Amino acid sequence: MGTGCGCGCGGADTRQPAFVRPRFFAGQLLTEDDLGLLVDYMTAKSRLHNRSLSGPGVVCGLDVACDPCGGGTVVVHPGHALDCAGHDIVVTCAEQVDVRALVRELRVSSLGADCGDPCEADGSRGYGLFVRYEESQIEPVAPYATEEPCGSTGCVPSRIQEGFRFVVRHGADAEDHRHNPGARLLAILGDLDRADRARARDRRLGLHTDAVFAALLAPERAFRFDAADARRYTDALAWLRANSGGDGALPATTARRMTEYVRALAAAVARFDTYDRAGQSGLIRDYPDLGSVQDARGTLGAACDRLAGTDMEAVWPDPLHRSIARAVVTETKARLMTGQGEKDTPLEVRLLAQGTPLSHALRVEFRADLTLIRDWLLARLDQTDALADCALRAEIAAIGTPLPLPPPEPLSVEPTTAVELRQIAEAAAALTAAVRRFVTDAACSTLSPPCVDCSDTDVLLAHVRFDGCDVVRICSATREQVLPGGSAYGEWLPKLYQLRELAERLCCQPVPRYQQPAIPAEGPVPRPYAEGLLDDWPRTGDLEEMLSLLLTPAPGETPPEALREETRTAPADVTDSLEELAELRTRLSDLTAAVEGLRAQLGSAPGERPPEGGNPPAQQRPPEGEDPPAQQRPTPAKPPARRPRSRAPKPGETT
Repeated sequence: MGTGCGCGCGGADTRQPAFVRPRFFAGQLLTEDDLGLLVDYMTAKSRLHNRSLSGPGVVCGLDVACDPCGGGTVVVHPGHALDCAGHDIVVTCAEQVDVRALVRELRVSSLGADCGDPCEADGSRGYGLFVRYEESQIEPVAPYATEEPCGSTGCVPSRIQEGFRFVVRHGADAEDHRHNPGARLLAILGDLDRADRARARDRRLGLHTDAVFAALLAPERAFRFDAADARRYTDALAWLRANSGGDGALPATTARRMTEYVRALAAAVARFDTYDRAGQSGLIRDYPDLGSVQDARGTLGAACDRLAGTDMEAVWPDPLHRSIARAVVTETKARLMTGQGEKDTPLEVRLLAQGTPLSHALRVEFRADLTLIRDWLLARLDQTDALADCALRAEIAAIGTPLPLPPPEPLSVEPTTAVELRQIAEAAAALTAAVRRFVTDAACSTLSPPCVDCSDTDVLLAHVRFDGCDVVRICSATREQVLPGGSAYGEWLPKLYQLRELAERLCCQPVPRYQQPAIPAEGPVPRPYAEGLLDDWPRTGDLEEMLSLLLTPAPGETPPEALREETRTAPADVTDSLEELAELRTRLSDLTAAVEGLRAQLGSAPGERPPEGGNPPAQQRPPEGEDPPAQQRPTPAKPPARRPRSRAPKPGETT
């Protein structure tokens, strides 16, 4: 059963609350209510079809032309129009309309007083000529006497005549009934700048997620070095040898190119370092150019020193690419200046080997990005009810993100742990899939036409231009026309079929889930080099094509309306508390490192004295016969750093 709440589209008095038609049976006593209900039902259904299937505008005719005798009148030719409430407006014969009198009527209704005809003083001016649906009751008759206690005492109209009247308004006052589905998409995504910020960080996380899992899943196995890596090694080394020398500032284009060659050469050298001694010897036999690997380390150091002196903000205007470029320089210089020669290479080297360096500063940014993406998704899901992925919100709420940390020093090389990397990778994998699910669902939901209500039922016929008291120009080209599918979607038809084709491939598919990279059971791990990490990240695929069609207006198309959002800022006491909490976490981390260093010193051989400064020797060998695993080897202790309670963020830092 239907209800009396209308169609659920925010309908006003132009909408029928519920459709009820009479049911007739033998022996029924028919009253005026039964017959009136039948008329109301048929009329309401007809207007519903006009409103929803056709939309407001001119169906045919209703051309506006100059009066043969000139002056302030025009001629409206016969025709048919529909208003936004679904009323039929039929002009059966040519009508001579005194536009000057309508202008005077408009002024009287606006000012509340008749100040005479001011057309002589107004000069050139323009108005819109509209036609408005009107009804009048006609043919009164005297009703028969009834037993009603309050019956009619006189004649009652027996007919309703549908008609019209002409009115003028300022031309800019005409309501635009067209609907651009991109406006619905923006209502779901919210502020487009915030959405782009979250999606850009999601893309950067996605470029690193596979590499992090590959480094974690096979921590003691080499990454396969093949002919493509050898070619990359040779080309990058030759270019850097020829261009990394000299003094002075590097041009931005040269600095960007040098950074990419450093990343390529560092990846090849890091892959070489993931092999043990025997494996490295075999690689040198297969690829003789690797015999210069020690020279390549020196070339990398010189190139990193040259890049460290450049203005990174000028070279990399985008902060997301800038952070990756800094990680390339920082991690290359910290991890590859000496050969590893061990089977269990650090996680940072394993990430360099895939072309995806992950510095301490970049890890801190990733933590902040994960929180930003999760908060954006939850905020958008709280403000829209148009999505069809019913489990998405609960799954996002269950994603655990690592705690944000204060920005470290730009050149910090603090090593990472497998636990930290796994937290970042698992949260990034889950949120990357969630972002795609949310945006896909948002794009697909725009293909369902909304019910559009209206408050302006006048139909624009023409724009009329006056000069003094005479009509001098009539323009009917910009008036609304009834189109297949209604005015709401008429302008959108050229791209509708392409969107439907994309929707078939995208919208009803299984929910996307992240799949970790497949690692073979034995042998070197085959992992591709991350091409284009520092290039502009192109947005390709069915989803991006669909978003582009929705948000890019075609020539003459109504642009989508952006949603205005209220910006809320956290109170100062809340932000101060968060800063103090981050400072306490940093101090706790420093104290933990100092305690671990003291334990390492106490566990050293008797009689062995640590060098001055409190740090143990750089490399301590275990007693003969013992070979502790890498995770149990003592690490050099760092004295606890004394940090100020708070400091202002540097330009470009993530707060």
